[in-house]
Amino acid sequence: MTSLAAGTPASAAHRAPPALFAVTVFTSAALVFSVQPMVAKLVLPLLGGSASVWNTSMAFFQIALLAGYAYAHALQRIPTVRGQALAHVAALAIAAVALPLRVNSLAGPPSSDHPNLWLLTELALSIGAPFAVLSATAPLVQAWHARTIGAADGKEPYVLYAASNVGSLLALLAYPLLVEPLFTLAGQRYGWSTGYGLFVLVIAALGFAASGVAVAPAADRAAAARPAPSWRDRLTWIALAAIPSSLMLGVTAYVTTDVASAPFLWVLPLALYLTTFIIAFQAKPAIPPELTLTLQGAAMAACAALLPFRATFFGLQLFVHLAAFFLTALMCHQRLVARRPDPAHLTEFYLCLSIGGVVGGGFNAFLAPVLFNDVIEYPLVLVLSCLARPWGEMNRVPAWVWAVLVLGLAAAVATPVAVTFAAPHLTTRTIVGAFNQPQLFDFGMKVLLTGAVVAAFLIRGRALLFFCLIALISYASEAAADRTDTRDTWRSFFGVLKRSETTVPSLGGTVKMLAHGTTLHGAQAQDPRFRCRPLVYYTPRTPIGQVFRGREAQKPDLRIGAVGLGTGSVAAYTRPGDHLTFFEIDPLVVKVSSDPRNFSYTSECAKGQIDYVVGDARLTLARQPAQSFDILLIDAFSSDAVPAHLLTVEAVRGYLAKLKPDGVLILHLSNRNLDLMDPAQSVARAAGGWALAQEYRPPDDRLSGWESKEDAVIVAKNHEALAPFLATGQWRTGDSFKARPWTDDYMNLAGALYANLRMRWTWLP
Repeated sequence: MTSLAAGTPASAAHRAPPALFAVTVFTSAALVFSVQPMVAKLVLPLLGGSASVWNTSMAFFQIALLAGYAYAHALQRIPTVRGQALAHVAALAIAAVALPLRVNSLAGPPSSDHPNLWLLTELALSIGAPFAVLSATAPLVQAWHARTIGAADGKEPYVLYAASNVGSLLALLAYPLLVEPLFTLAGQRYGWSTGYGLFVLVIAALGFAASGVAVAPAADRAAAARPAPSWRDRLTWIALAAIPSSLMLGVTAYVTTDVASAPFLWVLPLALYLTTFIIAFQAKPAIPPELTLTLQGAAMAACAALLPFRATFFGLQLFVHLAAFFLTALMCHQRLVARRPDPAHLTEFYLCLSIGGVVGGGFNAFLAPVLFNDVIEYPLVLVLSCLARPWGEMNRVPAWVWAVLVLGLAAAVATPVAVTFAAPHLTTRTIVGAFNQPQLFDFGMKVLLTGAVVAAFLIRGRALLFFCLIALISYASEAAADRTDTRDTWRSFFGVLKRSETTVPSLGGTVKMLAHGTTLHGAQAQDPRFRCRPLVYYTPRTPIGQVFRGREAQKPDLRIGAVGLGTGSVAAYTRPGDHLTFFEIDPLVVKVSSDPRNFSYTSECAKGQIDYVVGDARLTLARQPAQSFDILLIDAFSSDAVPAHLLTVEAVRGYLAKLKPDGVLILHLSNRNLDLMDPAQSVARAAGGWALAQEYRPPDDRLSGWESKEDAVIVAKNHEALAPFLATGQWRTGDSFKARPWTDDYMNLAGALYANLRMRWTWLP
């Protein structure tokens, strides 16, 4: 790798201090990556806060990054650094008209029919220009470095890319840990805008310090003498950049949808993605490429075997998936660095990297939801990434490699064969008094898969053979895990829905279930004796059931609103004269749950009038008449991502305005990762309401498997409306309300996560 040949070195008076280059790229990267979660926080609530909203936002930022890199590449036509600096400062100033940051609503209200298009348009109009111009800084400043310090001293400009990604990583991690808990959204917006203004001064200072430097004719001739990148080089750069980009979004959707429902995990893959850039572009990588290939082979083989076992062993799943993603991304980025061009083609190199990012991100955000009805894109790209490993010499494969391959293939093939022919005949009869047949069968499957995984690791040095065996292991593990009762799978922008069936003798046989990822959204028995009995969160004994039964005993002709449809279980509580309106953001949920072939709560069990309103709950509820509901159920807090904008002071104040004087608001707060009870009670009091709380745990009886534990808070305009519930002894008044109330301008999800961890791990302070 040769440095850019110099013509006339820049004089000391006109050479910018090396530290100023690093400070500039660090600052620009910090601004670029701190704005991403900030803007996501502004727009995510408008579309329900699902992982798809985050992935689409990330795809937009990759498109804007491509625009910025293309702009930086085009600026290289200006012969002097001074001219480029003036043009860049002017572009930054023009883009500042979009500040301070805000969702400007120029795209109109959110669309449930075309959410991707609406979100892309809204982001482009709100933040597109400042983000694109800011993102151009890293390749632009590296090009200036190559023309000044690099030209005079032969120093490598690519190391600045590591500094850029350090800034990105620190900003990204600081947002959920420091910025979001400590600053209001308004403070964040104006703080970022101030940082943008200060950055314009920094880039102007750098441009002035490096001004007047031009590539001399000798340098031009030297650059021209070196061969330009071929199209094969460019396509290789794009492919190696596309794989980590796709995997970043894929593992985000996979982990948050199928392993655990935690919105904090959205940031973690992006942080790991940036870390791989930092390591790959280091002068002396912390993880050498040879070690990366070894570790990636092991992680890939283990991940392929674990892919289908989605909700089992959360800690192990999370570690293996993130390790496989991290090491695969690092492998691709290290191979990119090994193929980087001369600094004369630096901006073109980064342009190809950005194109690869758009290709990978666009595939996940826009193409995959249309092509697949499940989160297939992640395992697909993960397996294909094996082809990015070194191929070795296929005409000189040792005999032991072929032997290991055959054994691995045999073990992998035996797994689906055994599932197909043996699993249907299993009984629970014990064998030798120690194991029953299903246990022995499962143990045998694990032995076969483990053997195939070991074989794959041993032949990791031959990419094509490794790919073939990993692909077969993925298929075999899917067969081993797919002894389930899933009948239908649907996918929309808002997530993956699965309808499955199981047999429950105490409920008369078949029970249908609806899940969003790993979160159960409702169930219905099919025996006519139990078909109209609400299950899971909605049985008469749960807090939700208690409120419905209590209000039914108090007055007829109830007007009920329910945010979140699920299977429509609460429709079974309606009587003649009642009117229930479901507010649901996902049109697919309405289609699935209102179809009596799937669930019949709304068609068969409901005795009152049922209506559906599709769209974000806060927007659609705002259009309802004041004082119109006897019961308002907010039941959107157990989906994959907590739509926290439904649990702010402003939101609850709006709900209370829609209640009749004696109406009751129910906040269903059950969540596996966040403790929302204390914030909800603080919000209720700050909104001017009275609140009671209940943490329901089902008794151990015949319904215990079909009655879920449930956390709920009920709120009313006056304490008289809550008196009947308090008298039952099942509800308690609020605690000390130590949590700061969440508002549209402030919320502390990190605090809710920590509170939940404290309940699990009592040793935490």
